[in-house]
Amino acid sequence: MDQFILFIISLFANLFSAFSGGGAGLVQLPALIFLGLPFPVALATHKVASVALGVGATGRHLRERSLERRFVLFILATGLPGVVLGANLILGVPDRAAEVALGVLTFGLGLYSILHRGLGQRYRPAHRDTPGYLTGGTILFLIGMLNGSLTSGTGLFVTLWLIRWFGMDYRRAVAHTLVLVGVFWNGAGAITLGLLGEIKWAWIPVLLAGSLLGGYVGAHLSIVKGNRWIKRSFEIVTLLIGARLMMG
Repeated sequence: MDQFILFIISLFANLFSAFSGGGAGLVQLPALIFLGLPFPVALATHKVASVALGVGATGRHLRERSLERRFVLFILATGLPGVVLGANLILGVPDRAAEVALGVLTFGLGLYSILHRGLGQRYRPAHRDTPGYLTGGTILFLIGMLNGSLTSGTGLFVTLWLIRWFGMDYRRAVAHTLVLVGVFWNGAGAITLGLLGEIKWAWIPVLLAGSLLGGYVGAHLSIVKGNRWIKRSFEIVTLLIGARLMMG
């Protein structure tokens, strides 16, 4: 029964995450803790399962050729060092204080998107020069640190930053987030946390199955529905995640 519950939770959490550009940890991480895993073990286990979300989404987005090669390398180079650093620093940060701060920031993302109706609806490249890449890369490094240390909603930060700073529309930004954050950032975090702590390997197969299927279906819906639906989904997910983190 636990395996069946895990599959259903993983499927729907990752489906909505793939559609909105992040947020699988809103449901999946608390569920792992509720089923008896200590926070560090649940975090590492979730990170491993989240890699399958990226793999599932990658399979769908590659067919659409939504990825820009320059940004693929750029997001990897700037974000991965932050992920590894954040995963190493998490043991020294008070959990509750970090969760509240992340909740406030995440809730703010949703409000920002709601107040800017035209945000991410059209592809308008911006800041594609050296100063722009330096600023953009610095923020991605900091988001990578959050991704390595906490799990709920950091992909949403990447999605909005790619839209706000680099002028992507929601569909392109979500594609980059799911592929690069989902596979490579979460993969680096999972390896680092696995080396530092423990992973519940017995639960991994069913979580991987739910994440893989949910990632593919969610990516398909984001491609079919378009920017307006993705924007609304992004706003709902960010507000829910922010509220949950602030309330504890």
